[in-house]
This record gives sequence, structure tokens and C-alpha cells, in this order.
Amino acid sequence: MSGEGELKRGPLQRWVSKTIEDPQRAYRAMFYVATVFFLFTTLFPFYWLLVLAITPENAGQIGLVPKGANFEVFREVFVKIDFLRYMFNSIFLALTTTVIVLLLASLAGYVFGRLEFPGRTPMMLIVLAISYFPPAAFFVPLYRLFTGNVFPWLSLYNTPGAMILPFSALFLPLSIFILTTFYGQIPDGLEDAARVEGTTRLGALFRVIVPLSAPGVATAGVLTFIAVYNEFFFSQLMNNGQPENWAPIVGGLLNLQRAGQFEITYGIMAAGSIIAVLPVAILVVVAQEKIVSGLTSGALKE
Repeated sequence: MSGEGELKRGPLQRWVSKTIEDPQRAYRAMFYVATVFFLFTTLFPFYWLLVLAITPENAGQIGLVPKGANFEVFREVFVKIDFLRYMFNSIFLALTTTVIVLLLASLAGYVFGRLEFPGRTPMMLIVLAISYFPPAAFFVPLYRLFTGNVFPWLSLYNTPGAMILPFSALFLPLSIFILTTFYGQIPDGLEDAARVEGTTRLGALFRVIVPLSAPGVATAGVLTFIAVYNEFFFSQLMNNGQPENWAPIVGGLLNLQRAGQFEITYGIMAAGSIIAVLPVAILVVVAQEKIVSGLTSGALKE
């Protein structure tokens, strides 16, 4: 009778029955569903960019499967404009900002995470609150400042400084919060041992605390690099969009839009977008273990 009752059950009923006996099946099913949904929503836009890029212009209406393949479009990206210089500008701006942010955030993280002083918690809350200010609120005063309207000698428009300074201020609070969490978890005995041997606080910070907090430092650095590399607002408004004036890659993508004589060249723009995202994709693949470790260690360590 039990076998006959089992035969009358449908596939879903049998799966539910087995899941009741083994709850791990439900967790695995939810994991697979979430993974498939995440991969579809994140990878499909890149697939569509690839289809849009390699589909020949005379192929007619674009579908999910490309009608032909024109990989010459990726070479045309570098022929139409100086796209390599735009990429260099973005990487330079991102690396420089990351170094500045990590240096300042390490000092601030050490103070907030390892030193006791009055007003530490309110000051930390103020730092975090500043990170929620809309960037547009700072543009007008910064634009007047960097174009020499406030101080004639301080003219940074069309220079890296007009972007690096706002970037550093915008992305510094998050790095301070991440490093404060990590630096506060380092046992005091390790720092005291270094201090006994004659190391200063700065020496203990960069020789002991920073190496032991490598996942947190890597996480803050990677997140800052990606944010600066993808930043659009200040990148577009603090220069005239020309590569020799340190315009970043967003300026190059906008110039690709005007690469055609009589129409917008969507294929070239799609190819440029794919090329532009490659440095960030490579960075994430290389540093993914550090990023995951850095984002989870702060919540798991006591």
C-alpha cells in the first residue's frame, strides 16, 4: 500500500516529502535559485552588449542570437578615439585615489579602532553621516573653487586634482568604517610587543596592524578602486572630456557616441563598454577571496 501511495504522488509532492525528511534540500534549492537569478541579472547585460557589439550593422533587427560576428568593432574603438589614453586616465585616477584613501583611512581607523578618547562614537557617526551627503551638493562650490573663482592661484580644472580630491573625500568614510572594524579586532598584546621593541605607533600600525588586517585593507582598496573607476558625476563635470585633460573612461564612451558621422554608433559604444569593464572584472576575479573574507570577517570575529 505504501508503494501504491507513493506512485500516486506527483514530482512536487515527492520533493516536498523528501525535503521534510532532509531540510538541507530546501536550503540547496534556495541557493541554486538565488544563484541562477543573480547570474542571469548580472551576466545577461554583458551578453547583450556583446551581441550588440559584434552584430554587423547591415544585419537588420538585433536578436538574442547575433546574426553574424564582426569582431573588427573592438579594433575600431581604438581607431575612432584615443581610447587607450582614456583607460589609462581612469586607472591612474583610481589607483592614486585608492592610495590616498587607504593611507588616510588607516590613520583614522587606528584612532577610532584602538584609541579611547572622549567623543569617539559621535565623531564616527559624523564621518559616516558625511558619506550619505549627495555628491551634487558639493559640485557648485567645488567647481568655483577648482576653476579659480575663489582663489585665482587654485585652478585645478582639467587636472587630476579636480577629480582625485573629491573622490578621496567621497569614498574615505566607507574605508574608515571598514578599517576601524578590523583594526579594533587586533589583540593589544601584538601591538604592545612591537612598542616594547621600540616601534612607534605609526611603526606598529604599518608593520603589525595593517599586515594582520590584510583582508580589510584589500576590501577597502578594491571597493574604492571600483567606485572611482566607475564614477561619472565629477569625472564628467571637472574636465572638458578630452583625453589629454585627464578625462576618464566615461568621457571616452561619450565620445564614442559621437564617433559616427550621421548616427549614433551603438555597436562601437557596446564594444567600448565591454573593453572598459575588463580591468574591473579582472580585479574582482583576482581579489574575490580577499573581498569575501574582508566583508565577512568583521561580522564573524569576536
